Amino acid sequence: MLDPGDDDTLAAAFAARERWAFDEAYRRYAPSLYSAAYNVLGNAEDAADCVQDALTRVWRSPHAYRRERGLVRSFLVVCVRNEAISRRRSQLRRQHLEARLAAEPQEHEVLRAGDPIERDRLRAALAKLPPQQRVPLELAYYEGKTHAEISDELREPLGTVKSRIAAGLRKLAAALDTATP
Repeated sequence: MLDPGDDDTLAAAFAARERWAFDEAYRRYAPSLYSAAYNVLGNAEDAADCVQDALTRVWRSPHAYRRERGLVRSFLVVCVRNEAISRRRSQLRRQHLEARLAAEPQEHEVLRAGDPIERDRLRAALAKLPPQQRVPLELAYYEGKTHAEISDELREPLGTVKSRIAAGLRKLAAALDTATP
């Protein structure tokens, strides 16, 4: 009988998807796998979840490990590390998106005050503007940015920004004049 403590035996059984080999690999390598995940994620709970998810993915993929790929330990460390990196990138994307959403004004101050009917008319007229005109107008009037700041933020020439704001104001005035009962 082959010695289950032997790395070659473990690799062959792991490649053959024998349950005992999976259990033995986890028993032997769990500290290394956890360490690999923790070094990327920096959080104990996330690292433990990462190890479990990575090992579950390996177990569910019938051809994930082949003996030619090297030692079982090395293969599993790479799988866990890749899972941890994916999780970290996902966390960073989510944090970046949350920061961007938090920086967005929820509702413009001007649209909160005043007559609700006028507010709705203005909001509807603004929504009908093309984005090239609406965005500079919102930056100028709701965020108080100068034309030069808007030009820098939108990476558009200053003259273009001024023209788009002027055209947007003309369209807003026309829309609000024609919408008056």
